[in-house]
Amino acid sequence: MQPDTRISAIAHVIQLAIAPVFMLTGIASLLGVLTSRLARIIDRARALEDRFIDVTGEHKHLLGSDLLMLSRRARHINRAISLCTIAALLVCLMIAILFISGFFSYDISRIVATCFVLSMAALITGLLSFLREVQLATRSLRIGPH
Repeated sequence: MQPDTRISAIAHVIQLAIAPVFMLTGIASLLGVLTSRLARIIDRARALEDRFIDVTGEHKHLLGSDLLMLSRRARHINRAISLCTIAALLVCLMIAILFISGFFSYDISRIVATCFVLSMAALITGLLSFLREVQLATRSLRIGPH
């Protein structure tokens, strides 16, 4: 292979890898939001656990149900974080495969397509889990005196 042809091939691979890099940036931003929500859930649960020891009666029951809801929310957010991380890893794998393919003449289209589809499936499922967590948070929202 001529040096100019090799450079052209590598430049083409870089062009192909740009779109997945933007996707990776979007997933990274989403992961930032998800981890912030998880941190807030954990902080709220710790605050309620500290108060749980000192209360009795109806207040203890309310705190217990709030802690149970926070636990459910944390599970959903944790699942969303895990799935979005898997999606990001698959995008990284896809980028690596694209770069490696620049040096070989193998047909890697099926591997790249599989990585992309699996990444999208993980991202969609992660977003659905995030949506469920938001629904739970909205349902358990109490505003004003109770």
